[in-house]
Amino acid sequence: MEIGGELSKDDASNPKPIVKPSVVDTHCHPYLMEGQPLETLQRARAAGVVSFVCVGIDPRSSHVSLALAEAHEDVVSTAGMHPHEASELDSQGRLEIERLLENPLVVGVGEAGLDFFRMLSPVEDQEAAFRWQLGLARECGKPIVVHVRDAWERALEILAEEPDASVVLHCFSADVAVALECAARGYFVSMAGPITYPKNVHLRESAAALPLRSLLTETDSPYLSPQSMRGRENSPANVVAVVSEIARARGETFEVVAEAISSNARSAFPGLR
Repeated sequence: MEIGGELSKDDASNPKPIVKPSVVDTHCHPYLMEGQPLETLQRARAAGVVSFVCVGIDPRSSHVSLALAEAHEDVVSTAGMHPHEASELDSQGRLEIERLLENPLVVGVGEAGLDFFRMLSPVEDQEAAFRWQLGLARECGKPIVVHVRDAWERALEILAEEPDASVVLHCFSADVAVALECAARGYFVSMAGPITYPKNVHLRESAAALPLRSLLTETDSPYLSPQSMRGRENSPANVVAVVSEIARARGETFEVVAEAISSNARSAFPGLR
């Protein structure tokens, strides 16, 4: 945790520093947001966010994510191919992603995975891209950031074929049974803004049931704003709302949850700054 610059005074002669818990946004896309990334990051820092994982969704955005990491000491990046774009993964794209992963500021593979909801790429292309990125993660020793939508059964089958892979399940959306299975496999389960939506009782139940060591937080900004900001662009600063909701679901203090999840983030992404 960090010590803020403001003072809380019990009385005029006994000033006490305000302790600001540090939080981490393990999945954001600042390059897709309106306005300048610097302004976005500064607002998040003011809210207590101390580290950011800027996630690539294709070779171009993976290069942009790395450039942001090179420009900001509290940002790292990933490189990969989103399932929506899986049909466009050609030999040149594979080569670019492989080269990006040689950089120590690129701390993970992905965003990879399966999306059977929107189906912007055929299933066979999604699975081929997913399997290739799983192999890449194994080879380079970096975690894979996994997107799953309406494809949990198949995604877990494929992940089981790589039992030694370090897995971060981005924007978890399944139920308690799946959450506990993922924790048993040693995966990290990342919660985002949807945990704050009234109808998503299953996400709050999952956050309460999971071992604290398995949990991560993210915004997926500019998408998936928390309930208080639905309909507006999301921002990394809003990861604080996700931590707060997890703390409420677990009956624990914000400080305890924030500290644990910040530690988890550094275990999930050893290159995090």
